[in-house]
Amino acid sequence: MTDLETRELRYFVAVAEELHFGRAAVRLGIAQPPLSRAIRQLEQRLGVQLFERDRRGAALTDAGRVLLREAAAALDAVAAAARRTRRAGDPKRPLVLVTKAGASHELLQRLLDAVEREPGAAPVEVLLCEVGEQAGALRSGRADVALMHRPFDDLAGFDTEDLHVEGQIALLPAGHPLAARDQLTLAEVRDVPGLPIARWPRLDGSYPDGPGPEVHTQSQLAQLVALGRTLLVIPASSRAWQWPDHVAVPVVDAPDVTTVLAWPPNSHSPAVASLVRSAARLHAAALPTPPGCLPPSARPGPAATGPGAARRGAGSRG
Repeated sequence: MTDLETRELRYFVAVAEELHFGRAAVRLGIAQPPLSRAIRQLEQRLGVQLFERDRRGAALTDAGRVLLREAAAALDAVAAAARRTRRAGDPKRPLVLVTKAGASHELLQRLLDAVEREPGAAPVEVLLCEVGEQAGALRSGRADVALMHRPFDDLAGFDTEDLHVEGQIALLPAGHPLAARDQLTLAEVRDVPGLPIARWPRLDGSYPDGPGPEVHTQSQLAQLVALGRTLLVIPASSRAWQWPDHVAVPVVDAPDVTTVLAWPPNSHSPAVASLVRSAARLHAAALPTPPGCLPPSARPGPAATGPGAARRGAGSRG
């Protein structure tokens, strides 16, 4: 079995991204000859050719493209392990919760209030991000837990606790005729002349085809809607960041969106477990009480300390 060193992987990734040994050497702060030798030795140990070389630079082979994907994931995992270890060694550190700016604002406030009422609970630091960035923050170790939205966010590999299910709204320029409607359907907002739907990036970073503008940040999107250049369909709770120039109209046949609390499945943090239990109680308290049953607030909560024990039927993987 061939063991790979992180140094080798960093060298390989630099060359693979630069596609030029000289530029990669400058980026790494080393001379080119030892870099070239290291890559040749890596190829010999693996028994494959990673690069096609010529005078102009280098090109990845099929094997090289596979290693680039695997090396990036491996280096991310090593960096995440280091971050989590350093964070675990600081007993006074806050728990970091990452969420999209403006999303699920009321739910987030209730969750933070519930945590503050828990005796001995770790303080929570809120890390705000843009669309689709929560998964990366969790995997990299920059965050301990995340508020995410099914089916839009990348939940693969995470444990989750469902918190809230809601419908969606169309966010429109205030002066547009559709803004005067009480409700809309997806068909009515899909092909509006002069007002195409904004295009969000997919999970792989690519954008769907269409006439609407490509957007990534909510501030960019908010201004484009206010200018009458686009509309969008979003979870109803995201209207927390709408401007006075916007109008939100319910889209009655849009798929429901579920807000979830997500965390890495290998987490053994008591602070994460406590937060998950608080989230589970919030969700239970919001559910209707069937006849003859105790109200959710009167039911005993999870007793175990691991985050997985606080998950009630939350084994979904998105």
